[in-house]
Amino acid sequence: MILAAGFAAGTINTIVGSGSLLTFPTLLALGYPPVVANVSNTVGLVPGSISGAIGYRRELRGQVRRLVLLSVVGAAGGLTGALLLLALPATSFERVVPFLVLGACALVALQPRLSRTVANRRLATGGGAHPLPLLGGVFLTGIYGGYFGAAQGVILIALLGIFLADDIQRLNGLKNVITAVVNGVAGVVFVLVAPVSWPPALLLAAGAIVGGQVGAVVARRLPPTALRGTIVVVGTIVGLRLLLG
Repeated sequence: MILAAGFAAGTINTIVGSGSLLTFPTLLALGYPPVVANVSNTVGLVPGSISGAIGYRRELRGQVRRLVLLSVVGAAGGLTGALLLLALPATSFERVVPFLVLGACALVALQPRLSRTVANRRLATGGGAHPLPLLGGVFLTGIYGGYFGAAQGVILIALLGIFLADDIQRLNGLKNVITAVVNGVAGVVFVLVAPVSWPPALLLAAGAIVGGQVGAVVARRLPPTALRGTIVVVGTIVGLRLLLG
C-alpha cells in the first residue's frame, strides 16, 4: 500500500503537486502518529521530487539563473517551515491550508490574464525578471512546503505563471526543481532531529522515484490548456478535501 501510494504521489507531484494528500493519510491509516507520518512522508518523497525534476531536464535549459535564485529562496523557506513544524503545534496551519490551495487554483485558472497584466506593468515600469512579490511568494510557499506541503506545487506553478512570461511546461520543470529543493532541505532537517520511520520512508521513495519519471512523460504530453485544467481540478479537489476534513 505504501509503495503504491508513493508511486501515485510521485506521478501526481511531477504533473501537478499534491501527492502528500495520498501518502500522508496512508501512513496515518496504517497507525503512524501524525508527526512521524509527516516527517517520514517528506523524507520519503524527496527522491521522487528529484526524479521528477530530472525527468523535466529538457525544459530547464536556459533557466539556470532563475533556477538558482528561486531555489535558494525556496530552500530558505523550506528550512524555516521544517523548524516551525518541530517547534509549533501540529494544528497551527490547519485552518489556513485549504484556502491557500483553493486560492492557488484560482490563480492558476486566471494565470494567462494575470501574467499579461504583470508583463504590461513590468514593461511600463522597466521592472526586472524576478520581482519581489515572486521571491516573497516562493519563500512563503517554501515555509508551507517545509511544514506540510500538500499542493505546494499548485501554489508554485500559480506564482511562476503570473510573474514569469514563459511556457507552462518550462515553468512546470522549474516548479519541480524548487519543490525538490524545499523538500530536500526539510528532509535533511527531519533526518537529523525528527522521528523518521525508515521502512515507510524507503517504500515511499522507491515508488515515488518511478512515479516521478512517469509523471514527467505524462505531463510533457499535455497541451498547456489541459495541464492548467488538470492543475485546477486536482488542486480544487485537494483544497475542498482539506477544508471539509
